[in-house]
Amino acid sequence: MNIYIEPDRSMWATLCRRPSDSDPVVAGRVRRIIDSVRELGDKAILDLAEEIDGRRPESIRVSDEAIAEAETQVPDVVKAAISKAAANIRTFHEAQMPSAIEIETTRGVRCYQKPVPIQKVGLYIPGGTAPLFSTVLMLAIPASIAGCREVILCTPAGKNGKIAPEVLYTASFCGIDKIYEVGGAQAIAAMAYGTGTIEKVDKIFGPGNQYVTTAKQLLGGSVVAIDMPAGPSEVMVIADGTSDASFVAADLLSQAEHGRDSQVMLVCTSVEVVSAVEIELRRQIRTLGRAEFAEAALEKSRSVVFESEDDILTFADCYAPEHLIVSTAEPWRIADRITSAGSVFVGAYTPESAGDYASGTNHTLPTCAWAHSYSGVNIDSFIRKMTIQEDTREGLEGLSGTIVAMAEAEGLQAHADAVKVRVNEK
Repeated sequence: MNIYIEPDRSMWATLCRRPSDSDPVVAGRVRRIIDSVRELGDKAILDLAEEIDGRRPESIRVSDEAIAEAETQVPDVVKAAISKAAANIRTFHEAQMPSAIEIETTRGVRCYQKPVPIQKVGLYIPGGTAPLFSTVLMLAIPASIAGCREVILCTPAGKNGKIAPEVLYTASFCGIDKIYEVGGAQAIAAMAYGTGTIEKVDKIFGPGNQYVTTAKQLLGGSVVAIDMPAGPSEVMVIADGTSDASFVAADLLSQAEHGRDSQVMLVCTSVEVVSAVEIELRRQIRTLGRAEFAEAALEKSRSVVFESEDDILTFADCYAPEHLIVSTAEPWRIADRITSAGSVFVGAYTPESAGDYASGTNHTLPTCAWAHSYSGVNIDSFIRKMTIQEDTREGLEGLSGTIVAMAEAEGLQAHADAVKVRVNEK
């Protein structure tokens, strides 16, 4: 990892820059995929599968038989882990359900707000080198709690031509039976437009590679709603002289192994801490099955040393990490002051992997500094807040002077007349 000691604030923006920038070649390719799916529907999905993966699926929709077969292929220990993690995720997300609001703002004027579930949602689950069946839990469970009427799931097959059985089992466990074998930008386009087999949805959720992320950004807001902008995974660990270097190194590697474009940041109080962590990184990385991914990520990662706690806090908020681990002598003193992070992990015994799998918080989080303005996925992500109001004649008469004065000042006479015709009614 590159080391920076007391960097001047003029350097902070550069140090907070992520390694993955937008690629015009990727964007052009994604636009062509989107256009093809919009125009050709299912045919485009099958053609792209043949072009990209070298195989043409017999069916886009995964059969009930394939889902049942997957259940037999998942070890009981994994099924038990899925059940335990699901229970904790459900408990935490059920507690987030908002209540309806009803209030009389002025005499005769009642205003209401009620939560309404988004009706149709699409979940994208990456395949690739690490099929993330845990993400099925993180998205399907809050969708179920919120009351979404229809939930579909798109996920690619692996190199063996099959979807990971853990993904299929977890989807079935969560009550999802509409599962489609399609990945990449074409999956996002399919859920945004509909293809004939795949339904058009109202909102798309889920992480993915550069193609998936670009497709979500191109379609989000213009064709379909999306959960958030998201890129490669990242973590920042704040450490001091009391931190266990083996814990810190393990936390850094747990994110670095995601992929070559992941980024990890160590922010600490001394060069001695950096040296101790570096020793542990070199020791632990030799045991990893995905060491080549971790090594590539570490080459683009940084260790930053600040003596001042205020500088550490300010720099952390400037970076706005997806995951922030605070492993210091008094971790809550720092955690309580953090304002920009996707999810914060407090203390030596709170690894980021706990939140990734089983503690109950959601692991679908904003990356690339989007934590400045976006929350991670939660119950609100699957709900709209709809307002309702009812005015009595007395209530409208009480507001009429205010409404008419404001409407006429804006030059909107019909707005004013809509009130006048009622209060002047005989």
